[in-house]
Amino acid sequence: MHGEVTVEKRASDEAGGPLRKVARVILLDPADRILLMHGYEPDDPSLTWWFTPGGGLEGDETRAEAALRELAEETGITQVELGPVIWQRHCSFLFDGRRWDQDEWFYLARTAQTATVLDGLTGLERRSVAGLRWWTSAELSATRETVYPIKLAGLLRTLLDEGPPGTPTVLAPEVA
Repeated sequence: MHGEVTVEKRASDEAGGPLRKVARVILLDPADRILLMHGYEPDDPSLTWWFTPGGGLEGDETRAEAALRELAEETGITQVELGPVIWQRHCSFLFDGRRWDQDEWFYLARTAQTATVLDGLTGLERRSVAGLRWWTSAELSATRETVYPIKLAGLLRTLLDEGPPGTPTVLAPEVA
């Protein structure tokens, strides 16, 4: 706990704002495909990337509650078996004219519900999300497109081969 406070203070000082607590979901279907969102910079749609569903905590909700809420809002998927936190990372990036400094926890989840809808997106998400796609591990490994977190293809392959880690793996910080 003491280490988390130190990291939060340091990250806040460096970025000039508070550290945003985020819950993300590594959602797998029965064929072990992962669901990713296709995002872009609102002011420059040529800058694109793929990323996992999820977002910031609201009010006093837990990270698990935030993960399920964000997943439902961003994908329409509500039939989910939420598993453990498998990865954690700190990331800092420029998006929509501001710096986002985030402490992200990635939950493993499974679903048989593969149909998606984008009806619950926020205004910013409607201006920056192009769609959703289920990816196989092989497709993810072969893509030349930008995917976050970096090295997701290898992380997913290890997850599928070895199962979830006993304790969350701390990923290298990402700063863009």
